[in-house]
Amino acid sequence: MNRRSFLLALAALTTACAPPHNKVVIGSKNFTEQLVLGELLAQYLEGFSFPIERRFYMAGTYICHQALLAGRIDLYVEYTGTALEAILKHDPMTGHDRVFERVRDEYARRFDLIVLPPLGFDNSFAMVVRGDDARRLRLRTLSAVAKYAPKWRMGVGYEFLERKDGYPGLVQTYGLRFSKPPQVMDLGLLYRALLGGQVDMIAAAQTDGLIQALDLVVLDDDRNYFPPYDAIPIIGRQALVRFPGLRSAISHLAGRIRTDDMRRMNYAIDGKHEDVRNVVSAFLATTDFDPLKIRVSERGSNRIRKEM
Repeated sequence: MNRRSFLLALAALTTACAPPHNKVVIGSKNFTEQLVLGELLAQYLEGFSFPIERRFYMAGTYICHQALLAGRIDLYVEYTGTALEAILKHDPMTGHDRVFERVRDEYARRFDLIVLPPLGFDNSFAMVVRGDDARRLRLRTLSAVAKYAPKWRMGVGYEFLERKDGYPGLVQTYGLRFSKPPQVMDLGLLYRALLGGQVDMIAAAQTDGLIQALDLVVLDDDRNYFPPYDAIPIIGRQALVRFPGLRSAISHLAGRIRTDDMRRMNYAIDGKHEDVRNVVSAFLATTDFDPLKIRVSERGSNRIRKEM
């Protein structure tokens, strides 16, 4: 490469990595729930008159994290357990507050990134059974499964079989002895296998839309085996400088998005093939998320509007 080509390439790279100054750039990973969360943040912040740019489907955790550090995006939603293990390289921990505080403090210290309080739902692993079986056997907890496991078969995804917080620890913690080794299959086939009777329990995710749609039941992790995967907005500090009021606006979402909310939105897209913008718009139309009502509900002067 000659000197001119090198300089042109360097200029292009610098431009690509430079933080945008006129819009809040929101990123997301490349699966349905992340698309929903990215669009939710985008529409919500547009309600506060923040200029928004969407950069969705950015592959996985590492890509989004690096894009945030480089200033290519300003904000995306991560999960506490993923941040703890994939980015910070810690072993799994239990306790929602404990994990959040560790992630928040280390992201600030190591990366100068701001981790805001959880949005309200936990997308941890979920052990799912057929609704008819749960009602017939009066199953509510994973501990109760030990009595029936010798006649049951379990279905899992490839990743769950090898994870530190996956299958080996699960069966050890709950004393589960299934009739045969777990059947490993693509995640998309797990629900079909459960409904078809090929397996009796599957390792899914708490916010999977099919759980409610197919009359399935999530068993309670009563021994707290699974670490929390609370959804948390992460923001680059420069974005807070460029857009005063951004932190206050997003903070109003803390604790307001329930697991059932995410299941319904995920299913509307994956199961009913609805448009994500329409799904998110309908959700945000509730009173709790009306920016005008949030503004006037604050005591004293309007803090968000003042900051903006």
